[in-house]
Amino acid sequence: MTKRIMIQGTMSGAGKSLLCAALCRIFKQDGLRPAPFKSQNMALNSFVTGDGLEMGRAQVLQAQAAGTEPDARMNPILLKPCSDTGSQVIVNGRVRGQMPAKEYFRYKQTLIPDILAAYESLAAEYDPIVIEGAGSPAEINLRENDIVNMGLAELADAPVLLVGDIDPGGVFAQLYGTVALLRPEERRRVKGLIINKFRGDVELLRPGLGMLEELTGVPVLGAVPWLRLDLDEEDSMAPSLRQRAAQKPIDIAVIRLPRISNFTDFSPLDSHPLLGVRYVDRPETLGAPDMLILPGTKSTVSDLLWLRMTGLADAIVSLAASGTPVLGVCGGYQMLGRTLADLAGTEGGGPEPVKGLGLLPADTVFGPEKTRVRVHGTVLAGPVAGAKVEGYEIHTGRTTSDGPAFCRLDDGREDGCVCDNVCGTYLHGLFDAGQAVQELARTLCQCKGVAYEDAGCDDRAEKLDEQLDILADAVRRALDMEAVYRILEGTA
Repeated sequence: MTKRIMIQGTMSGAGKSLLCAALCRIFKQDGLRPAPFKSQNMALNSFVTGDGLEMGRAQVLQAQAAGTEPDARMNPILLKPCSDTGSQVIVNGRVRGQMPAKEYFRYKQTLIPDILAAYESLAAEYDPIVIEGAGSPAEINLRENDIVNMGLAELADAPVLLVGDIDPGGVFAQLYGTVALLRPEERRRVKGLIINKFRGDVELLRPGLGMLEELTGVPVLGAVPWLRLDLDEEDSMAPSLRQRAAQKPIDIAVIRLPRISNFTDFSPLDSHPLLGVRYVDRPETLGAPDMLILPGTKSTVSDLLWLRMTGLADAIVSLAASGTPVLGVCGGYQMLGRTLADLAGTEGGGPEPVKGLGLLPADTVFGPEKTRVRVHGTVLAGPVAGAKVEGYEIHTGRTTSDGPAFCRLDDGREDGCVCDNVCGTYLHGLFDAGQAVQELARTLCQCKGVAYEDAGCDDRAEKLDEQLDILADAVRRALDMEAVYRILEGTA
């Protein structure tokens, strides 16, 4: 039988995703063939696989850590929130529909065959499977029909490592309280406790660790230190997306939309020594950036209305009129156009066209079909003109434009639109290959009169690989890996 191990957390943000990535990389380093699995992910950060299917980016990172291609089977259910009470439901990489939370809670039990088929298919090709839970298994109001925490652990007969986040405080209460709220048969599945994001001398924890083991009857496998890594956040509520002052010569402001999606598109910019990226959700904090980016969103029309209500729409138009470079990506591109018509009601609007910001000669009509495709191309105009790029499209809208294209794709199609200092594109991952980052830094430095020094065209994949090795080394040193392997082998 394929070996498996599951990471669950005391809460969202405890560090489950990165610990799963670390275990995937450690098992790969040790000569195994691991694969990640998360039955249900709720995120607006998604990715298109080589076969044109959609999956959560957390499992993409874990697949990269495991040294294998991302596969939609690794995340058979993806929920993309489109309001506070409803989500788009994606099953096996394809849209199944939109559902209110109550409807989905009743419906999700019917997805167990899809989950098991995906898991068993992966288990036939990989060994071990590193499974990630979601939120906390102690959310007792959601225990009925659970398919992502202890319910999934039972289906896969997986041992569980429980992770607590010490950074906000109360980690002993987190871990003890979570174990205490589990059913007896669920407690027996918990084979180890892990403290995550620890800063300081681990010896100061020792007395508490002993008491925690005595109270729970579960061994503590280690305390993973706080790590400063250049790895993408999964959650748009992450601290890195809060408003902060740019500490670098070039100031790039990204509008933090309520339903912002694929914000990881801009992580490569913040990694450049000359480019500072900050996220803005109020006109008074926007200031006078050297460039403004309008990112993707799951609810384009609703977020466009939010821009108008907050006053950010007027601020964006004013900055564009002053000559500030403006880039819209996916939903941001659609907002920059003249009109948006939501015929299918999928983007927070209706069939009557809504006025866009009018900065691009483009019109968008939304329909029920979603475009999911990987692409390569060359940028034709704007601050990254001439750069070779690769990325992917995930969108439901079809946009027609009267202006020159932003990019020519290798398949012959043209993408996006340019009008003076305003550009729009459907390409997520535009900056991942590195060349576009360098071109952007060169152009913005020239415009601002800042000395430009070529920092090299770092390939995002190569840098990611280095960061995953650092993560794996730190986790290997922090945890009792002999105990982890005993748990994996079923001998603990």
